[in-house]
Order: sequence, then structure tokens, then C-alpha cells
Amino acid sequence: MAISLTESAARQIQKQLAKRGKGIGLKLGVRKSGCSGYAYTLDYSDSLTAEDSVFEDFGVKVIVDNKDLPFIDGIQLDYRREGINEAFQFNNPNVTGSCGCGESFTVN
Repeated sequence: MAISLTESAARQIQKQLAKRGKGIGLKLGVRKSGCSGYAYTLDYSDSLTAEDSVFEDFGVKVIVDNKDLPFIDGIQLDYRREGINEAFQFNNPNVTGSCGCGESFTVN
């Protein structure tokens, strides 16, 4: 099982953690949402639980609750700036479909 970051995503997470002034890494997960089934969740994590797995790229930790791993195993988190828009991009090999608005995704 693996979760990876691009260098751009790692820099953005480091910048946000420094601005926040605390945190051990980024918490990545999924929740039931939208018309296709699931949406990604992002938050900053200040601690670990026994149910967490930790992945590290470019010196940045990504924390994932083990119950969410089947939905996002193999995902690469990127951070892109396109014009005035900037956002995290989720390159998830498990996605089999998504809704038209891009809000949610399906995993079989």
C-alpha cells in the first residue's frame, strides 16, 4: 500500500503547516458524498492513532485512517496552479467513475 506526493504537493503542505504553526502532516481520507459515492477529505493532523498509516515523501507525512486505504491505495497527491486557480489534484488509480461536477468518485 502506498500514498505518494509530488514535490509541488509536499512544498504546499510544508508551507501550510508552517503557516499553521503546528501539525505533523496532512490527513487524507474519504467520506460518502455526492452522486458518485465518495469525496476526498483533507485536514492537518496533530497526532496519530492506532488506526492510522503514515506515508512520507519529500519530508512530508501523509496520514490515512486504515479504513480509507482501500479507496485511495496508490493515490498520488499533486498541487497545481492553473491561471488564478490552485488546488490539490488527486491521481487515484482506483477510481472507476466520477460525477460530472468532479465533486465525487466511484470505486469498485
